[in-house]
Amino acid sequence: MTGRAATVAQQLRERIALGDVGAGGALESEAALGARFGVSRVTVRRALHELREQQLVESRPGAGWYVTAGTFHQALAVGTFRHAESAVESAGKSVVRRVVQFGFVDAPPAVTDALALGDASDVLASTSVRSVDDAPLDLVQEWVPASLAGAISRRDAQETGIWATLQRQGHSIDVVRQTVTATVATAEDARALGTTEGSALLLVRRIALDADGRPLALSDHRYLAHRFSLEVEFRGWSGGTSDDPPGLRSTPATTATL
Repeated sequence: MTGRAATVAQQLRERIALGDVGAGGALESEAALGARFGVSRVTVRRALHELREQQLVESRPGAGWYVTAGTFHQALAVGTFRHAESAVESAGKSVVRRVVQFGFVDAPPAVTDALALGDASDVLASTSVRSVDDAPLDLVQEWVPASLAGAISRRDAQETGIWATLQRQGHSIDVVRQTVTATVATAEDARALGTTEGSALLLVRRIALDADGRPLALSDHRYLAHRFSLEVEFRGWSGGTSDDPPGLRSTPATTATL
């Protein structure tokens, strides 16, 4: 799909991602959308059909177009940590993991540094796709120091989750450091997530630390940007002369990838 229909579809994706829809997830009528975007009803329908193929909207006979329950908005409170499952469970859904790679490998340099491995460079590496209602939500890469991962099985990774398994095995997660940025899907990402190369992704990197500050696990989550968003509420404002909210920082033009 190209041209005006593609533009309308993208603008509707942004509105859906931001929760800018009517009661019960209702979209405006096709005629109203055409007037809003200055396009014909045929163009609006093409855009809506594209979003329906992506499982973002559905047509209800006699009622119009509605956002499906496949878009999730995760609220983050300062000082707390919640996994994506929190938002999904709040929507009455469940996440299904499918592990596609699992095994012990030599850690890439960036993982070695993040997990403070030193000379002990072996890690358990796991790659999985998480889905809701049979539609991919995110691609997850996880690394755990080999010294902590000996009792973690592929079944644990798929059914329980690696972080939850670590906690069940007595490794208490005291601090989670989270970095959020934007990226685009590589060819490999696109195949795993059922999207097109170059599609927008939300990249969330998390590192778990114990009470002594020792790294326990590192994970990279590549969320489909049109299916997931993070929301943060700040109380009070002490920005001085800056218009930027607290917590924002610039990133270098080139960033090391794992």
